[in-house]
Amino acid sequence: MKQQTLKENLLYQRKLKGYTQDELSERTTVGVRTIQRIEKGEVQPHLQTVKLLAVGLNIEVDDLIVLDNPKDETIQRKWMLLLHASPFFGLIIPFANVLFPLFIWISKAEDNKIYDEHGRAVVNFHCTIDLLLIASLLLFFPFPGYNFFGTGAVFLFGLFFSVKNSMSAISSQVFYYPLSLPFIKPRA
Repeated sequence: MKQQTLKENLLYQRKLKGYTQDELSERTTVGVRTIQRIEKGEVQPHLQTVKLLAVGLNIEVDDLIVLDNPKDETIQRKWMLLLHASPFFGLIIPFANVLFPLFIWISKAEDNKIYDEHGRAVVNFHCTIDLLLIASLLLFFPFPGYNFFGTGAVFLFGLFFSVKNSMSAISSQVFYYPLSLPFIKPRA
């Protein structure tokens, strides 16, 4: 079901009461031009303006303002943290850096396209990191002194981007995982 916007709610309530824009302006201290701009969706009014309009229409502010459930945002941030930070279990359990986010992604991908997009990116990045770690161990196996540098560089690269993206995904839902191979591609 589509959620009504402020402009749609104002227009509906004004017409329901049978007021013209001029009449509503007279019942409030809000100018006609401001009411027109709100109903066209050109401006997002201040809360004080919305309160004046609600009083003029003899309705509650909640009948005009579209409020999102603040708990939804909190829950979404927690899932983002879990998706982007779960690869740190890979420091304790081998391949958990892929398995934990994979299980979370599988269970949450259908709930929200944001979880699908972020989960796919996390899994792809950590599959790539694991592949690079294995390749660096195999390539530098005959050269024990160089093995540490190649493997260490890949490990630090993965650690840096995991920390950076965990913080970024929680605050702004933005991520950047460079050099990821697309093991799991988006659905068509």
